Amino acid sequence: MKNKESKISGIINFIIKIFWIFIIGSVFGFFAEMIYSTVYTRTIVIRKGLIYGPFVQVYGMGAIAYYLLISKVKDPKEAFFSGLIMGGILEYVCSFFQEVLFGTVSWDYSDLFMNINGRTCILYCFYWGIIAVIFLKLVYPWLEKIMPLIYKKSVRIITIFLVIFMTFDVTISCLAANRQEKRHKNVPAKSTLDEFLDNTYPDELLDKIYNNKTEIKSNRR
Repeated sequence: MKNKESKISGIINFIIKIFWIFIIGSVFGFFAEMIYSTVYTRTIVIRKGLIYGPFVQVYGMGAIAYYLLISKVKDPKEAFFSGLIMGGILEYVCSFFQEVLFGTVSWDYSDLFMNINGRTCILYCFYWGIIAVIFLKLVYPWLEKIMPLIYKKSVRIITIFLVIFMTFDVTISCLAANRQEKRHKNVPAKSTLDEFLDNTYPDELLDKIYNNKTEIKSNRR
């Protein structure tokens, strides 16, 4: 019985750890995108992946992948090439499903050298590789030091509320984006939920939040 309880506790602790890594990665992505875009455009640009909060979830998923895969690597060169490949796959998959589900994309590398359907390219894969080395040398050791904090009772309470909030945030963001796609296809509201989404999350608001997304007019798959 004790072994079973210990195993269940271990699984719960692992899920909590992965959740916090996702949160940390998503917040890092928000600031990374803001700094990069601001430097590139010379104006302050706020880019978000969800309606509420400073989150860009593709970075959160990247952080999880780094933690599960790159942390097992010892050699920085191996980390670089692993991150390069992993980042390219992640960008491609996220772009593909965004287009399939919402009819939009948040990045298009069609004009860049060695791109694959505009979803990923060698330049940004190179960036993912550099981040992998930074993660291995700096971020991973830091995460290992702070992770024991998540097992404290006060932090677990915060975790519960944050899980509820993120569940709502992801759900409402997906529903609003899906409804916007239908509006663009002139599909009228067919339910109270559709009317709520139309009134609460109109195109003007969503276009301001997701200012880097573009609507797909043709199939790139």
